[in-house]
Amino acid sequence: MENNNNVIDINKKLLIESQVLQKLLIHLQKRTDVQNIDLMNLSGFCRNCLSRWYSEAASENGIDLDKDKAREIVYGMPHSVWKDKYQTEETKELKS
Repeated sequence: MENNNNVIDINKKLLIESQVLQKLLIHLQKRTDVQNIDLMNLSGFCRNCLSRWYSEAASENGIDLDKDKAREIVYGMPHSVWKDKYQTEETKELKS
């Protein structure tokens, strides 16, 4: 790729995308009031989807990253701890 004002070098693109993902993860870790069901209903993906995508991308790059470790990266803590601290009971409205 040419390095001019209209084209982003592939390494810069990867760096930018990495920083964007990091900001998204930090934002979701701070917004513990937002439940996964809310994310799924509004956007079609949730923290668990991000965890799965993270694990799949690691695998595609020759890195063995199991589901629990990927969730810990996305949630900022073990998934079981997050669930105990922040997951609320689904309301009947959210289940429909």
